[in-house]
Amino acid sequence: MKFGLFGINTGPCADPDTMLAVSAAAEAAGFESLWTGEHVVLPDPQVPPSPAPPMTAMVHPFTSLAYIASATDQILLGTGITLIAQRNAVVLAKETASVDHLSKGRLLFGIGAGYLNQEFEALGINFEERGARTDEYIDAIRELWTSEKPNFQGQFVNFSGIQSRPLAYQAGGPPVIVGGTSTPAFKRALLKGQGWYGFAMDAETSSACINSLSRLQDGIGRNSTLGELEISITPRQPMTDELLREYEDIGVHRLILLQSGKSTDELLSNIEKIATDYIE
Repeated sequence: MKFGLFGINTGPCADPDTMLAVSAAAEAAGFESLWTGEHVVLPDPQVPPSPAPPMTAMVHPFTSLAYIASATDQILLGTGITLIAQRNAVVLAKETASVDHLSKGRLLFGIGAGYLNQEFEALGINFEERGARTDEYIDAIRELWTSEKPNFQGQFVNFSGIQSRPLAYQAGGPPVIVGGTSTPAFKRALLKGQGWYGFAMDAETSSACINSLSRLQDGIGRNSTLGELEISITPRQPMTDELLREYEDIGVHRLILLQSGKSTDELLSNIEKIATDYIE
């Protein structure tokens, strides 16, 4: 089992010193990856389905990952997730390729369509178009990551006769890991992604989602160049031996654990405990 750590840009880790201390400790302890969260804005007051109080600090994910890349050597750097329908696809291609370049190929590009209508309203983007934008943006971004002569004609994105350098460091671009539990999100993961990410899920819910992905794959197929769909889960509960076995048994490849602690010392202590108990 691979282990990642979620929330490296939010909560206590929004502090720059804590962000680097936790990142360095996670790398030294053998964690495979670090993951950012993202909401450009949060509803005030908090209303469902908003995930956090409005005063929660969330540092820009790609700024955070570039900052962390400069202080680490091997640990992978993931977005969990980037709400790409809220972005300009050409600018986002530049941001992601730049982080991949500066980290020498360590970016994991977790993406999702988004679900907070208030966020889309604040950004002036049509909430109902988020799925179509997400699908198209993945293709447009990959074109800019990899093509010597990028050219793309779509509903929302159009470009030709341009260059966006550097290209992505990783051949073919960073792995795309799709978040979401709707049928369109499952199809997006199967048709366009190297992985699928389920957030705050117990083993039973995770198993149901994995079974849904399997049934859909039987019906719609999967491009062999994408490889096996890698399953990442952030559990709701604290890690236990029994919980680890449950996730292993249902075919999870990576557990992305929520940070635990309100201070730097508490966060570092939790990393050490997880490493001692579960990371080989």
